[in-house]
Amino acid sequence: MGKVEKRLLDAIARNGAVHLTLVDPAKQSPKIASEIVSGAAAAGSDGIMVGGSTRAAGELLDDTILEIKKAIDLPVILFPASEAGVSRHADAIFFMSMLNSRDLYFITGAQRRGAPLVKRFGLETLPMAYLLIEPGGAAGRVGKADLIPRTKPELAVAYALAAQYMGMRFVYLEAGSGAQQPVPVGMVKAVRKATQTTLIVGGGIRTPKVAKERVRAGAEIIVTGTLVEQAKDRVAKIREMVKAIKSARGA
Repeated sequence: MGKVEKRLLDAIARNGAVHLTLVDPAKQSPKIASEIVSGAAAAGSDGIMVGGSTRAAGELLDDTILEIKKAIDLPVILFPASEAGVSRHADAIFFMSMLNSRDLYFITGAQRRGAPLVKRFGLETLPMAYLLIEPGGAAGRVGKADLIPRTKPELAVAYALAAQYMGMRFVYLEAGSGAQQPVPVGMVKAVRKATQTTLIVGGGIRTPKVAKERVRAGAEIIVTGTLVEQAKDRVAKIREMVKAIKSARGA
């Protein structure tokens, strides 16, 4: 187990769940990204995910990560949309497969192309199944996902079990960036009950109440991105979110 994974699991053991802040380099300058994550760190976020779009690559990706690492000492984890989303400057990478895609590129193709870079850069790998739940958003469209219906928790369980049996240690239930409806509580609960992976939930989580409900259902990592980008009182909003997440299991 690498340092970043151990840090996340230790934080989960202490608090019941953790919060990760997602930053897409394509949505702001590296300098603004560093300001965003500085606020997130001050509010208690446990780590930074960088990526999320096909344009989050190359020099822009590298510069964003370097600015982030100047500003904070939280782990920086790549969240790549393709092999172009690999950077030598990150601490780790969610080495992920969109298991419910119709396109082999998103299941094994990008992974085959990116793997040599991951090895060359010496990145810590966090093997993850990325499952797109209705409505799915841009990630679902770009990834050509057969979206898991909100009313079919058993389908999410089947994919999550497959991921576990293939050796993946993380499962990410994703409703899509800016989704109007987050992943259903019942689906989170069903996947948690059936599997032993570290369970991540993201997409459409805008309020502490929504985050707390999903942690109580079994989510161990909550990811927010749109909230962080749009909130004027960013630090206060993230602080409220983090407090809800880390108090949910004891409430």
